Amino acid sequence: MEALPALFTTFGVAALLASWVSLLFTSAKEDFTWGLCAFLLPPLAYGYALLRLDIAKESLVLALIGCVLVAAGLA
Repeated sequence: MEALPALFTTFGVAALLASWVSLLFTSAKEDFTWGLCAFLLPPLAYGYALLRLDIAKESLVLALIGCVLVAAGLA
């Protein structure tokens, strides 16, 4: 793997991890049960973000940036 795709993939995965942690804090602040479910079932955190777009918009944007970086690194 060359340097630039590896860098894109690494930063993309880091952005996805940061968005998930951000969604954990956002959902736990709103309701503890949502936070616990988002911790145990990570895809559920993104479902919660889609339902509560008003408070989790930044996390979804960060996840989208992470997905684009990972796709660019793997292409």
